[in-house]
Amino acid sequence: MIKIESYSFGRMKVAGEIYKKDLIISGERVTSPWWRKEGHNLQWEDLAGKIARGTEVVVVGTGAYGVMKVPQSLREQIEKSGLSLREAKTEEAVKIFNELSAQGKKITGAFHLTC
Repeated sequence: MIKIESYSFGRMKVAGEIYKKDLIISGERVTSPWWRKEGHNLQWEDLAGKIARGTEVVVVGTGAYGVMKVPQSLREQIEKSGLSLREAKTEEAVKIFNELSAQGKKITGAFHLTC
């Protein structure tokens, strides 16, 4: 499983590569830039098709200041799909992602790197 090596505002290092655009980590694949339909309002369409097969937990990093919102309708859709959701400001979400990964959980991480 991929490990996030570091995060600071607007920058994330994953598996030796530096990313400066929002990204999704799904299985062994990193997708960046990751664009959302409505910018700071996360929707199911922004994640659908990007969640790796076998994923148990979706970890969402909402930005350094938590500006990206996860609406209740998305929380319900994720749960309806049989997945768990963990959301936090990106710095904390990185810790959650790495902890779950170390426990052997199958994770898809979606990270807003700035605000």
